[in-house]
Amino acid sequence: MFALIDCNNFYASCERVFQPGLNGKPIIVLSNNDGCVVARSNEAKALGIKMGVPVFQIEGIVKQHKVSVFSSNYALYGDMSRRVMNTLATFSPDIEIYSIDEAFLNFDGFVHCDLEEYARRIRQIVLQITGIPVSIGIAHTKTLAKMANYYAKRIPDYGGVCILENETQRTALLKNMPAGEIWGIGRKYAALLEKHRIFTAWEFTRASPLWVRKEMTVVGLRVQQELCNLRCNELELHTSPKKAICTSRSFGCMTADFGIMYEAVASFTAQCGYKLRKQSSCANLLTLFIHTNPHRTELPQHAESITLTLPVATSDTGELCRYAEIALKKIFKEGYHYKKAGVIVSGIVDKGEVQGSLFDEENRTKNEKMMETLDKINLRYGSHTLKLAAQGFQKKWKLRQERLSPAYTTRWDHLIEISG
Repeated sequence: MFALIDCNNFYASCERVFQPGLNGKPIIVLSNNDGCVVARSNEAKALGIKMGVPVFQIEGIVKQHKVSVFSSNYALYGDMSRRVMNTLATFSPDIEIYSIDEAFLNFDGFVHCDLEEYARRIRQIVLQITGIPVSIGIAHTKTLAKMANYYAKRIPDYGGVCILENETQRTALLKNMPAGEIWGIGRKYAALLEKHRIFTAWEFTRASPLWVRKEMTVVGLRVQQELCNLRCNELELHTSPKKAICTSRSFGCMTADFGIMYEAVASFTAQCGYKLRKQSSCANLLTLFIHTNPHRTELPQHAESITLTLPVATSDTGELCRYAEIALKKIFKEGYHYKKAGVIVSGIVDKGEVQGSLFDEENRTKNEKMMETLDKINLRYGSHTLKLAAQGFQKKWKLRQERLSPAYTTRWDHLIEISG
């Protein structure tokens, strides 16, 4: 049996952990630059606030119902996720961290365990240790566990835990689940199923497997088989190295200044370099893209990208930033107000498989030790304790985060103070 544990309204729940006065009150969390709604509490959902709606369109609802609005606090959410996952890992030897707020546990072999009682204990311990409420779905396949979790969240009678134990229950839940809500069925396939008058998960399981394979590839066929209680997907216990790494941001305000642009690009490049080193990889290619704001039609528009082939694959931040500067000089144009930039490193290989160059003048052994030291210091004392001067200090390009809550768990100066 697989269990899917999903944190309830994760971003909103993280804010509530440190501000319990928000319990029972509507909360929304905004996207980068405080643009759109990316997370909602149940109370905010009940007010009709939709996911992805621009915040300026719901200002009336926010004021009328005193909705608490927060900027995305990724440092807080990432650390709280780590705490939840570490807690979940104590309940099963096999765990797959599926996303920042979801994880699968393997309960195969738990033959003498009352799984419902065990799941309720998991909910209780996670809430006690982290303050984050979770819902749990348990079934024979990962797709059915995802479906069980769907109902655990939405039907109060389940009390946050839904276990698919028999065929009658499985059939009943399949008949009530919209096809578009099936895990692995995106908008494109949902529209295709609706076109062929397949509206529920049950109707999808009754469709011809040959038709599903033809129209939805082998991935769609596996989804169908898993809904039919045939296990096709095991837990992914080991994360494969990424084949490409991208860091991009929209700026808090547009800029036409090359220096500010390069500070942003250098910061994005440094993050890519860190991610490469974290997975013991090096990159052969560096791609840079920049563009203006397409919504400001009264301003001249420019969007361009460039890819450079590096002489030797590297993860050294200094070397990557030198090539990023070369790339930016090639595509940056004076007179344009840029809104976004991004860096992609690709052609990734294991650091032990880097092909050298006869004309390479870099002292790679020295640079590797320097990057190792930089990462250790930043890990111990906080990110950006040490960084390249090219990354700048003022961050005039940084995200607009006017409603940012404190980094309660990752900064000493943001610790909660309790007065006697």
